Amino acid sequence: MSRRASTTALPEDARRKVGFSQLKTLKELAPYLWPPGRWDVRMRVILALASLMLAKVITVLVPFAYKYAVDALTHGGKERASLWAVPVFLVIAYGVGRILMVGFTQLRDWLFAEVSQGAVRRIADIAFRHLHRLSLRFHLERHTGALSRVIERGTRGIEVILRFALFSSFPTALEILLVLAVMLQRFDWRYALVVLITITAYVAFTYSVTEWRTRIRREMNAADQEASGKAVDSLLNYETVKYFNNEEHEARRHDAAMARYEKMAVTTSKSLAFLNFGQAFIFSLGLTALMILAAKDVEAGRASVGDFVMVNALLIQLSIPLNFLGSVYREIKQGLIDIEAMFELLHQPPEIVDRPGAPDLEVTAGEVRFEDVHFSYDPEREILKGVSFVVPPGKKVALVGPSGAGKSTISRLLFRFYDPTKGRILIDGQDIREVTQASVRRAIGIVPQDTVLFNDTIGYNIRYGRIDASDEDMIEAAKAAQIHDFVMSLPKKYDTLVGERGLKLSGGEKQRVAIARTILKDPPILVLDEATSALDTMTEREIQRELNLVSENRSTLVIAHRLSTIADADEILVLVDGRIVERGTHAALLEKGGVYARMWRRQQEADAAREKLREVAEENGLITNMDGGGQSRKI
Repeated sequence: MSRRASTTALPEDARRKVGFSQLKTLKELAPYLWPPGRWDVRMRVILALASLMLAKVITVLVPFAYKYAVDALTHGGKERASLWAVPVFLVIAYGVGRILMVGFTQLRDWLFAEVSQGAVRRIADIAFRHLHRLSLRFHLERHTGALSRVIERGTRGIEVILRFALFSSFPTALEILLVLAVMLQRFDWRYALVVLITITAYVAFTYSVTEWRTRIRREMNAADQEASGKAVDSLLNYETVKYFNNEEHEARRHDAAMARYEKMAVTTSKSLAFLNFGQAFIFSLGLTALMILAAKDVEAGRASVGDFVMVNALLIQLSIPLNFLGSVYREIKQGLIDIEAMFELLHQPPEIVDRPGAPDLEVTAGEVRFEDVHFSYDPEREILKGVSFVVPPGKKVALVGPSGAGKSTISRLLFRFYDPTKGRILIDGQDIREVTQASVRRAIGIVPQDTVLFNDTIGYNIRYGRIDASDEDMIEAAKAAQIHDFVMSLPKKYDTLVGERGLKLSGGEKQRVAIARTILKDPPILVLDEATSALDTMTEREIQRELNLVSENRSTLVIAHRLSTIADADEILVLVDGRIVERGTHAALLEKGGVYARMWRRQQEADAAREKLREVAEENGLITNMDGGGQSRKI
């Protein structure tokens, strides 16, 4: 199957496919912040919101202390006795108010930290587990890196929504309402109207300009990615660039991308300046109008100098969160898109699911039976067309055939990565669709063609066959796989890191780790999926001896590329174009002179030619023997 890069734009796909509204996204997020049965978490949410409310109420009340202090000071000539007592008390109240304002804000963050991080952890855990439940088809059609970014951005989006929506937008809206209430209660409707018009114009301007800037920013990021991609691609292909003297061509391509980035970056900077100036202009107009109203009321005796100061302080105080409105809106919007993408992933249904109440598989003898199995990845192209065979308990059955015949598909069906479109697969008479997937996979061990190891230690990779295995069991498995002596020769022994995908080990060493892992699992059924096809002849022979030992007394299905490795099989099945065209022992199939016999002759001729070439190379001193890991030692 081809790997499609369709999820590189998962945020947009999420909106198109699932159509989550922003309200629905927040609704899906709510249970993680208000988890059922977790009264400790709910109490933290309540206390955090209470702290938030108190912080905003105090924020609006602080200018009152400022007002009364100014009024007291302006009446100093008439009330000398209170010149120090009242103003100083009010100034202290003002200072205490500011301390409480900051204190309750920090208390809110302190209380909510466990709630938000707990929600992030729970959603990340659910998403990670869900990805493992999704089918192999899903993962083959998507880039693993893109899926990882969806989870990473989604969990980060939750923090963004909480920080900006709950702790920035909502408090700012609350403060605006409180300021409007103060204006109506302390002054009159004119003050409230000026504040309302100012805030509305400010928000509308910020929204429209931010939308415009977001489009510019997207183009700038695309240009930046293009320039970065061209640079990395050119440097990765350094030798090719040198071979064809194309340094100047590569420089021109990179500079053209940087020119587009420069243009967008300059526009972004200019648009930011325009946004800042526009915000300041609108706010200053509103503040000036409000101050004119207050000045006239002071002159008319309807307000005090303290009122004049309080009006100014209230609006100036409100300008601080409003200054961040553009960035807050942009972050919230991006956060919602990222969360939508993650929830879209969580709503992706698994293709293979256990039936309700499915029991575990009970393995008694280990017989594997395929009955008229049909399967297709794509409805227009059937891969398996009525495959039927039996792997008797403790016997070895081999599958051979050309590439694309459906050999590896059979192993994937046995592991239940997919279900047959027709027919059934039985283990000891039990249809594997009727039992749990986990129990099926516990009963089967595999040594794959391409052994991929975790970027961890050799010991961890062997123990992956049985996580709770003791050190003694792990070492016994390594000895059985003929890798213990090699491991003990390393400075860090079983604590040696194998590198990304096991690249620090040779092909033969990786295969031995895979064999040790399967031995440690100790399954009654074994699948050898072209386990030696990627190795050189000498290493293949050594590994094959170890595989033969492992497969003793186990029901073994061998998917073979090299026919010499399955000559001892109890039965050989020849698969061509999704159908079994021949079956029998090695000797019987050779005697028949059909497809298998022709494949055998071609491989024997190819092996003879390789052996002749090797002898010539050795005679001329070009190579010596091969090492155990399949690496040629040149003289």
